[in-house]
Amino acid sequence: MSYQEKRSIVSILSGIVLLAAYCLYTIGKYQKGLVVPGDLKFWATTILVFIGIGIVAFIVIQIVFHIMLSISIAVSKAVKDGNYDDKEIEKAIKVDMVEDEMDKMIELKSLRFGFAVAGFGFIGGLVALILNYSAVVMLNIIFISFSVGSILEGFVKIYYYRRGLNHG
Repeated sequence: MSYQEKRSIVSILSGIVLLAAYCLYTIGKYQKGLVVPGDLKFWATTILVFIGIGIVAFIVIQIVFHIMLSISIAVSKAVKDGNYDDKEIEKAIKVDMVEDEMDKMIELKSLRFGFAVAGFGFIGGLVALILNYSAVVMLNIIFISFSVGSILEGFVKIYYYRRGLNHG
């Protein structure tokens, strides 16, 4: 499995955990009656807090992932070759994490798909307002669609890394 696939899996898992945490938190608060229906301040604050948590968590998770991946590459190289030269190990790590044109194309295609999902979710939120649902429903539709778009973007990356790209 390539570096990019592993990174995508880590992103997918962190996105799923964040979305699940948001859903559990908000549903729990709503079922306990701690949220007044139509309280936009609560929902906006909650969404902003979870966006902040998501950004910080994603950065921390990616840093930890890169450290762990570098350690695993260094250990496997040292065990395989019996070579403990730091420069050789550093070179092996850089070679494993390099991005080429195919990686950039896959990134663009997956981003396009993720943005399409987020865009349809935004339109769905506006349609919910037209159908006389509350603004709270619209906010949740938009937040969840952006989160799902990000998660699906990771799945599309893995799909393209496994299947490859067709040019023509």
